[in-house]
Amino acid sequence: MSERNSSTNTAIAIFASGAGSNAQKIIDHFRGHPTIKIGLIVCNKEGAGVLSIAKKEHIETLLVEKERFFRGDAFVPELKDRDIDFIVLAGFLWKIPVKLIQAYPNKIINIHPALLPKYGGKGMYGNFVHEAVIAAQETESGITIHYVDELYDHGGVIFQANCSLDKSDTAESLAKKIHALEYQHYPRVVEEVIKLRNRS
Repeated sequence: MSERNSSTNTAIAIFASGAGSNAQKIIDHFRGHPTIKIGLIVCNKEGAGVLSIAKKEHIETLLVEKERFFRGDAFVPELKDRDIDFIVLAGFLWKIPVKLIQAYPNKIINIHPALLPKYGGKGMYGNFVHEAVIAAQETESGITIHYVDELYDHGGVIFQANCSLDKSDTAESLAKKIHALEYQHYPRVVEEVIKLRNRS
């Protein structure tokens, strides 16, 4: 392991499965930060856009495979070897295994594209969430940033922000509103959570 003062420097691993738009916003936010850095991009899908972002940004990547992730050591040794202190899920579609949660207690956070506890749970991601919100004729939706525990979309809520729905909204137009909230708030809340943890 490299030598560094973990109380003043925090290395984040971003877990993502797709294009990586939220990952890019987080990378941009922490570019040049004095005490917080993006140390690793973890992905479960070969060819995902987030891997191209990592290459462009010169950030190391780790491709995880299902058997070891769920029934092996959950790649915890790789994270520890890289001095990863904190995990941020940014569109990572696999459930986080207990071994990883136990290795990083209250150090894994996720963003969900709805106002939990509504519209969470297995299979509720991306446009599936937005379609359900519109089908229920909700007048608002939003984002929830929360700690990760053993259940889908269940851990303690850290932050929520909402947006209003119009009768003309589609899943695609609602997705744009949600993305705007994600980009606005997620990087900032990640920084606040880490700073608070480092002070405690």
